[in-house]
Amino acid sequence: MSEPTAGKSRLFDVRLVIGGLFVIYGVIVTTVGIFDSQAEIDKAEGVRINLWMGLAMLGLGAFFLIWLRLNPTKGVPSQPADEESGRAE
Repeated sequence: MSEPTAGKSRLFDVRLVIGGLFVIYGVIVTTVGIFDSQAEIDKAEGVRINLWMGLAMLGLGAFFLIWLRLNPTKGVPSQPADEESGRAE
């Protein structure tokens, strides 16, 4: 059996998925917010909601990715076959 590596463990870390999605969607919504028409701004009562929500999404995505970088997932140590079955020889 092969040992799981830290790279494989990090690939499936939920912080990477959430952070990556928030960054991607944040870029899209921020871009839309930059180019909002006056009618769209008036519909939101004068607030550039797409711009602010896009920036908030970018901030949250960056938070998750920084958190992953500062506190990476530790690899799960593999146990010998005799310890897994509960037998001590």
